[in-house]
Order: sequence, then structure tokens, then C-alpha cells
Amino acid sequence: MEENKLYHPVQKTIALADGREITIETGKLAKQADGSVVVKQGDTMLLATVVAAKDAKEGTDFMPLQVEYKEKYAAAGRYPGGFMKREGKANDSEILVARLIDRALRPLFPADYHAEVYVTVTLISADKDIQPDALAGLAASAALAVSDIPFGGPISEVRVARIGGQYVINPTFSQMNDVDLDIMVGGTIDNILMVEGEMKEVSEEVMLGAIKFAHEEIKKHCAVQIELSKELGKDVKRTYCHETNDEELRQTIIAELYDKAYAIATSGTMKHEREDMFNALEAEFASRYSEEELVEKAPLIHKYFHDDVQKKAMRNMILDEGKRLDGRRTDEIRPICCEVGYLPAAHGSALFTRGETQALATVTLGTKLDEKMKDEVLVQGSEQFVLHYNFPPFSTGEAKAARGLSRREIGHGHLAWRALKPMIPLGEDNPYAVRIVSDILESNGSSSMATVCAGTLALMDAGVKMKKPVSGIAMGLITDSQTGKWAVLSDILGDEDHLGDMDFKVTGTKDGITATQMDIKVDGLSYEVLAKALEQARAGRMHILGKLTECIAEPREDYKPFVPRIVQITIPQDMIGAVIGPGGKVIQDIQKTTGTTITITEVDQKGIVDIFGQDKEALDGALERIKGIVAVPEVGEVYTGKITSIVSFGAFVEILPGKEALLHISEIDYKRFETMDETGLKEGDIIEVKLIGVDPKTNKYKLSRRVLLPQPEGWVERERKPREPREGGHGDRRNRGDRKPHSDKKHE
Repeated sequence: MEENKLYHPVQKTIALADGREITIETGKLAKQADGSVVVKQGDTMLLATVVAAKDAKEGTDFMPLQVEYKEKYAAAGRYPGGFMKREGKANDSEILVARLIDRALRPLFPADYHAEVYVTVTLISADKDIQPDALAGLAASAALAVSDIPFGGPISEVRVARIGGQYVINPTFSQMNDVDLDIMVGGTIDNILMVEGEMKEVSEEVMLGAIKFAHEEIKKHCAVQIELSKELGKDVKRTYCHETNDEELRQTIIAELYDKAYAIATSGTMKHEREDMFNALEAEFASRYSEEELVEKAPLIHKYFHDDVQKKAMRNMILDEGKRLDGRRTDEIRPICCEVGYLPAAHGSALFTRGETQALATVTLGTKLDEKMKDEVLVQGSEQFVLHYNFPPFSTGEAKAARGLSRREIGHGHLAWRALKPMIPLGEDNPYAVRIVSDILESNGSSSMATVCAGTLALMDAGVKMKKPVSGIAMGLITDSQTGKWAVLSDILGDEDHLGDMDFKVTGTKDGITATQMDIKVDGLSYEVLAKALEQARAGRMHILGKLTECIAEPREDYKPFVPRIVQITIPQDMIGAVIGPGGKVIQDIQKTTGTTITITEVDQKGIVDIFGQDKEALDGALERIKGIVAVPEVGEVYTGKITSIVSFGAFVEILPGKEALLHISEIDYKRFETMDETGLKEGDIIEVKLIGVDPKTNKYKLSRRVLLPQPEGWVERERKPREPREGGHGDRRNRGDRKPHSDKKHE
């Protein structure tokens, strides 16, 4: 017990409305980090640590924040997959959680704080029914709260789901089966910072209600962190000096360049031309200084020109004149051009262009074997629908190579995937695996929303029976706290995203919202403004939806001729084994002989069989064999079967695959045969027979060939009576195969 003297943990508890508790503990684990906490709910535990460099690197003029989220397989008592049997690079789900944390934390660091900060959140114990991502933002913020790192928080993040019309905070996995809203909300005690999630066509009012509901819970989490920070004496943060400013230079730049910058902003020129004009204006001012002077002044000139001249000129132009950089009204959407079937060899394709943003989307249809496999710590299974988003440097005119997939690309692709997923038929309604790839060819404004629109067009071009088309729009917000002016911008440009106070993306059908992502960069945003933004977004979304349906109103009636075909049938659960066969022998033989791919999925006590082939003949051949295996012979039906064996009392005939029945010697013909040699039948013969009965005791089938032959003239059918068994005997001696052996020493 001596080791207990090594640490003195401090705990705080957050009580949820339904009686559950979240505890925050510090002072026990990872004490050499600047801040560390363990957040626990049930058996789920997250370790969050934060470490900041003592000073900023020379020349750094941004916030170098790095957030990592990692789930340990041991937390759930599982082995990692793969050859190495250890955790590797972050998977998509971990990256998405890290992005959620980053987006809430980043705006709250001081604007002049440029030291490297590393936040690491690790799942170290996992209750299989608790969703740990809902606790990750709280854990990261609590680690900052117990450190001396300058930070404008605390914050917290919570999940809100709507279940049966009621909002629920941080629902469990088992509660997520029937929800129509699932969002993550991050905020401080005063403001909302971040929203992201998916919905099943809910209204703007429902979504706004969920955000308000989440904020009430977030306030409680922040209050506990403030209390913990004060108790540990960490409410006073470290001092730093990461910037050297020249106020005289700043005022000179504002005085000389603001009006010129305002004129450029109001010129209505295109993106690259406008950038060249701004760069030329900055370069002209810098040319008055010598090279030696510019070593010190160039970074300051760029900073003051960008923040105090260029950015303010563009913001004021919008607030004062209601006019935007490209000359549009605040609620006006850029020109849209849609085209489907652009790539003739793809299963489905579409080109969507909105202003200077362009997305080329393709759809590929595959089998169940093509589905994406998921083997995460708490989630295993497969995904029938996937969406991949690519953002090459040339899309913005950058001269650099594309190296790997960025976190931004994963995040944008996930948002578009969430937007389209509720409208794509899955399971029994659609036997195909569906993959969308969106390649961004131009970008000035939201390319993730262009992906949603291009994806909708490509799906309909491929013949996927979407429930409803989906469109998306990116909204912006410009506010002035001094004058009280504000403007909501529809279909924002890239520059408007950077200079604005809110980036708000919303997707949906004509009947409601399917996904959203919101980042708010300004304090005190009222729900009135947020409601206005939602309503303006709805109007813009409807406009864009109209453009999509003008291009293609509904999915094509059939898939394209070169799309491999799938036939899907349902079989009884107890017949799955018969179709597969011992060691997969039967199903492998069907695939080999017909050239098809067959998958069987057990769902709701039945088997879903998908047969995937390149032509109708192959599909029909495989389908016929499977139907034969699962078919139940019916009395009175005529079958064409193959004689599999000859015995003294008749022949066994395979009337269906794997199903044999006895054709007794007396049922072969009207004439009487003493031996089977007289019948002329032999193994391998194909004959036509009729199923005339089923033995109620043995469940064996009885066949007749005689009843299918012309009846001889004057023939009189004699009634056959079964031979009465002798007392103590074994019945009809012809059925010696059913008789028990005599008791003798051989059988004792």
C-alpha cells in the first residue's frame, strides 16, 4: 500500500438526468504531462493528456494544435486483427473523433499563442454499450482545464439522439436502433461551437431543439471543470510572448491600403484574379522597404494586411452593401450545371459544377463480397454503402503532389456519406454493394456539398432506387458586435469561409434534413440568427434540388447493360446448410459450373441468397440449382430425374438436387417384372416419374413411372393390401433394411 503515497487523485462527478454519472479524475495517471485526466462512465474510461511546448518555433504564426484519438483493443478484451496483432495507424473512425475534438478546441486558444500543443485521448477501458466518442471532447477539455496552458474553455461535447420523439443525452449503443436524429454538439458554458450529425429528414425546428437541449447539458460539464481548475490552482495560466507587433506599422497599413482593398473586394472579379490584385497591393506596400528591413517587417506586413485590411474590407462590404465578393446577393446561389452519364464505362457517373466548384462522382455496384469490413474495438461488421472523397491540389491551382489521404478528406467524405445514407436502399431492398467516389476538380466553396449533389445524380444515373434525391448547401455568417449588424450567406465562397464567423453545411431532401456540420467562430451567436441561417439554408437547398431534378428526375428504370446482375432469393434458415454443402462443396460447385458469385446472409431466421453474374444464362443456371436444393417435393408433381442406383426391389431416382425417392419395381410398368434386369433400366438413365406418396412413418418419397404410361386395354387396377405383420415379427420382409439386427454376440 506504500505506493498510494505517490499520488493524490482529485475527483469530480457530473450527474446525468437519467441517474448515470460521469467522473473526472486527475492526479493519478500520466502526471508528467502538462495536464491529464481519466474520464469514466460505467466501465468506459478515457485517458486524456495535453502537453504544450514551452515556446513557439520561430516564424510560426498559427496555432499548431495536434489532436489524436486512439482506441485500445485491450480496452474491450479483444486482439487486434492483421499480421502484427497490434494497433496501427488511426482508422477513419478515430480520425473523425479527433476532428470533432479539434474543431471545438482550436478556436478557443488565444490568437497570439503559437506553441505546439498535443492533445491525446485514449480509450483504455470499454463498456460494450457505452459510446466513448461522446466523452472524448469532455476528456480533452478537462486535461486542458487541469493544466496551465492558455485556453479559453472549458468546453464539452455531448451526443443527442431523438428516440420516440424525445431527446436523449449520450445514448447507449443499444438505444441507437431506432433514432431519427443523431448529432454531436460541442460548446462552452456560454456558446455553441460545433455541431455534426445525421438525421432522417427532420425539420429545422427539431434540429434547433436538439442543439438547445445539448447546450443545457454542456453547461453542467463546463461548470464542473471550472470548479476543478480552481481547486487545483490551474485557473491562472502560464505567461507567454509569441508575437512581436509594430502598432505604428499596423496603423500605416490600415490608413494607406484599406480603401484600395475595399475597391478590390467590391470589384466582383473571379477568385484567382482577386487574389492576384490583393497580392499586388501588399507587394507594392512592401517594396518601400529594403531587403534587410523586410527580414523583420515582411511577416508583420502580411499579417496586418490580411487580418486588418483585406479581411475587414471584405466583411464590411458584405455588412454595409449586402454585396459579396463575386457580386451576388447574400441569399443568391451561384450558377449550377449538372450532367449525368459523363463517363460511359462507369456504372453511374455525374458532373456537378456550382460556380468555381466542380465534383466528378462515380458509382460502382458490387456484391456482398465487396462490402467494407469494419473491425474496430467496439464496432464490427460490414458497410454496404461507402463514399470516398478526393481533393487533389490542382483543384485549387496548387503546384504540389498529392501525398496520401488527409484528415480533411476523410471528414468531408464522411459528411457526404451521412447525407446520402438514409436515402439509399440497403439490405433486402438493394442486393448491391454501393461505392461512390467523388473527385473534386475545382474548389472555391463547399466541395463536400458538391459531393452530395454529384453523388445523388450519379446514383440515379446508375439506376440505384434512391428513396429521394438529396442536395446540400454551405452557409456562412458575418457579424459585427459593435454595430449589431449580421448577414447570413448562402453558398459561400472559400474566402467567405475563411473570413466569416460560421461555416454551416446542411443537406436534405424536400422533406427534411439528413446531415449537418457546423463550426461557429464567434461568441454569443443567438438562436434567432441560427434559426435564420437554417431557414435560408432550406430555401437554398430547395433551389439546388430543383436543378438536380431538372437534370434527372428519378433513378433510371434499369441498370446499364454492362452492370453485372444480381438475383436475390430468400430460403428457409434450415436450408442454408444444404445450399452450402459439407465444407462448402455444393456452393463452390454451383459457382464453378455457372461462373457466378453467390453469397448467403442469415437475417431474421431466414437466408438471403445473392447470385451475382455477368449474363442471364449464368444467373438462371445457378438459380435453378439453388431452387432445386431448397424445393420441397410435392405429391402429384411430375419430375424428370436421374437413376442414381439399382437395387433388387427397384431404382432410386434423384428428382431434385440432393433428394432421392424410390421407384418400386411394381411401379415401373404395367407388366410384372421379376427382376430389375428385365426392366432395362440402368444407373444414369434420365426418366420421368410422378411423386405418388410419402410414407408417414419414414417420410420417404414414393414414385411411379407406370402412371405416366398409356394404360393397356382392359387393364383393371387391383387393390394392393399391405401384408399384415406376424405377431412378434418384423412386418413385410421386403423392408429388411428397416429391420433391427438379431441379438447375438456380434451385436452385444
